[in-house]
Amino acid sequence: MEQLGLDGMPRRLYSCTPSRLNSWLDCARRYRFTYLDRPAPPKGPAWAHNSLGASVHNALAAWWREPYERRTPLMAAILLTNGWIGEGFRDAEQSALWRDRARDMVSGYASTLDPSDEPIGVERVVATRTAVIAVSGRVDRLDRRGDELVVVDYKTGRRPLTTEDARSSIALAVYAIAATRMMHRTCRRVELHHVPTGAVIEWEHTDESLGRHLRRAEEIAQEAAAADDAYRAWAGGQGRGGRRSADRGVAAAKTPPPEIDELFPPRPGPLCSWCDFRRHCAEGQAAAPERLPWDGLGDE
Repeated sequence: MEQLGLDGMPRRLYSCTPSRLNSWLDCARRYRFTYLDRPAPPKGPAWAHNSLGASVHNALAAWWREPYERRTPLMAAILLTNGWIGEGFRDAEQSALWRDRARDMVSGYASTLDPSDEPIGVERVVATRTAVIAVSGRVDRLDRRGDELVVVDYKTGRRPLTTEDARSSIALAVYAIAATRMMHRTCRRVELHHVPTGAVIEWEHTDESLGRHLRRAEEIAQEAAAADDAYRAWAGGQGRGGRRSADRGVAAAKTPPPEIDELFPPRPGPLCSWCDFRRHCAEGQAAAPERLPWDGLGDE
């Protein structure tokens, strides 16, 4: 059944990524800063742990693009070194220390891989739609195991992963659904590969559990879309044209009135220490202490 808006016209699908949906769940104010305010408020400095994660992801993606005979642990180390991102570290010495640690991470992880086991996709964009959302995202790796597909997501954080992390992830479930529909091959298994330790955390979804995740994604999207529409109406857009112009950054760069601001309340908590927009949020500053850009790395 086609979804209708308040004016009786068909409602445009909410176009999103899992990251956008999770951003709405984490903090509606950060969501507004990220996706709606134009120009967006300036972010804080780069985070060193994000630079580490991006460097590892890039090296592993590049490793699979190498010819088969060059897919060695040494090549993984070389790719990491050549593509190292040094932003957010305290100084060059700290950056070099973590570059060497990351090099050991990727070479150790690469030693557990079969270079001949060609993935279906690396950094592959998958997408699907329902009556409510058009959702897409980039999968770190999409494997074929027998007759089925497996979603593989690399993780580089210091926190140990659990089965609950894999089971509860909306992003991984959406990727599995999208892969099934695009590739016409069943995909129910999702895996988190913790590169620093080599641990593999897996979850086997059922059709029912995937359906629950998709319905939850639709519920989140409907909440966010309603707030988006109100924001765009305030910013001067009307109908689809207003949505398009706001997405392109034409919306007025001014503070929304209270009735609009209330649709995007902050959700203060420990994550406020790591928010890119912390400097623009008094509630976030009060909720959690400020962190240095390299604090997410852990002990040296």
